[in-house]
This record gives sequence, structure tokens and C-alpha cells, in this order.
Amino acid sequence: MGTDATDLHELLRSLRVWDPEVTELPPFDPAAAPAEPLALFTGWFAEAVAAGEREPHTMTLSTADGDGLPDARIVILHGADEDGWSFATHVTSRKGGQLTARPFAALTFYWPVLGREVRVRGPVTAAPAAEARADLHARSTGALAAALTGHQSESLASLEELATASAAAWERARAEPTAESPTWTLYRLRPDEVEFFQGEARRRHVRLAYRRTADGWSRGLLWP
Repeated sequence: MGTDATDLHELLRSLRVWDPEVTELPPFDPAAAPAEPLALFTGWFAEAVAAGEREPHTMTLSTADGDGLPDARIVILHGADEDGWSFATHVTSRKGGQLTARPFAALTFYWPVLGREVRVRGPVTAAPAAEARADLHARSTGALAAALTGHQSESLASLEELATASAAAWERARAEPTAESPTWTLYRLRPDEVEFFQGEARRRHVRLAYRRTADGWSRGLLWP
């Protein structure tokens, strides 16, 4: 085993999950949870923000390619309501192509400051183009510039090429705050399943799973 691998293993062994000096593991009574997952998610999200969680709106988006092989990356949550959990990307990107071919995905949120995880899974649809434009223009100039730069997931010849394209996109975003990016797409995941995980110091973790039914939602506990 090489030195680098040894150092990595030593680092891994030195780490502790949910250090009590920086982590609070709040109690979670699933019997008191609301009947629908959106209300619980909204409450947990607000608590993560209040607890000082950095970037609580980041989430792992998991998709599958045409061969059924998994893929995952970090994206930003744009909203969550009765229509679903929303995020955005170029329809021509790798994840956009995967969602076109297989319109199902999973989202994973992890808020270590509270020892909490939320998993969301279900079908994905593209919102109307007008909603995608409104969502894009409600974001920062940098977000618009990134969208206008385009070419997401395509091969890049050099960092100089990226710098040139990005500079032009920033200039346009400042001059035209309502500029359009035709491939920019707002997606909504309408969950069939939502799981809430609350860590517990003695590893008696609480897992509450919601599943959509014809009459609404059912709830049940899972072994940790």
C-alpha cells in the first residue's frame, strides 16, 4: 500500500461522525410528524438554516443513463411545493439527457449539523418554458451568466476557452438581465417516496418513510 493510501486511511480513522462539540442530534418523534412529507421537509429545512447549516439547499441529484447505470451530482434546490421538488439545468447536459431518456430521479439532502438526511424519489417532468425563464431571471447575475455560457457537459479544449466564453456571458448578463437561455430547463420531481432520517447518538437512528397512495400518503418506520 502506498504512502498516500496509508495517509488516507489514517485520516479516515481519525474522523468521527456527528462530533457532539459541533453537532446537535435533536429528538424526532415520528408519531407527531405531519400527514404529508412536504410540511415536515419545510420544517426540517428551516431548522437546518437556523442551526447554521452551510448551503442546506444543496442536494445530490441521482439519475440513470440509457444503460441503467447510475449517475449523481450536486445541484441546488429551487423550490418545493405541491407540484414537486424543483431544480434546473440545461436539457442538453448529461443529466438533462438522462432525464429525457429516463424521467425518474432521486434527491438526497444531508444536514450533518443536525444529523439529518432526507431522501426523495419519483418521476420528473419539465416545467413550461415560461416558468423556467422566470426562475432563471429571479436568480443572481452569476447564475444567468453560467446559463448563458452554455455547453454544459461538452468537452472543453482549454480553461482559456472557458474564460473567454464566461467573460462574454457575464457581460451579456449584466447588460441584458432578461436574456434567455433556450436550453435552460426547470424540472420538478413529484415524489412517490420521501424518507426522513434522524441520527441518534447510540445509533438508534429514526427513519420515517412516506409513500404516495391513491388516497394520499402512508407512513411507516424503517430499521436503521
